[in-house]
Amino acid sequence: MSTRDVLPYDVTLLVRDACLCLHAQRAARALARRYDTALRPVGLTNGQFSLLMSLNRPEPPAIGAVAALLGMDRTTLTAMLKALERRRLVKVAPDAADRRSRRLVLTAAGRAKLAAAMPAWQAAQRETAALLGEGDPERLRADLRALG
Repeated sequence: MSTRDVLPYDVTLLVRDACLCLHAQRAARALARRYDTALRPVGLTNGQFSLLMSLNRPEPPAIGAVAALLGMDRTTLTAMLKALERRRLVKVAPDAADRRSRRLVLTAAGRAKLAAAMPAWQAAQRETAALLGEGDPERLRADLRALG
């Protein structure tokens, strides 16, 4: 490697301080840990909570719709679903209109788990919003949606 291939340390500092991706990833990991800690007493991770909540609707959604909502690929979603199925919180059922498609059904146990988790989630929401100080949580949500 020649000396002209070496980036100066100043460039490393610039990326460390300015990289939007790095800062978003760090914030996402910190938020995930915060919500995981809050939800641990009810036996859920933040990802499981979000998945269960995405199923809490009048009609069971298709796998693709849930994957799109959660911003994940179907393979990752399927792996998450298996753990929740084993715990009988979710049921994967054939679509009545198209037997090749699958619908995700939130079971009674899943609904009860969500209800039990809501106070912990609400507390985590309040604590997280308080960390923003004078920041505007709605503006942050809008900015994050723009990136997603």
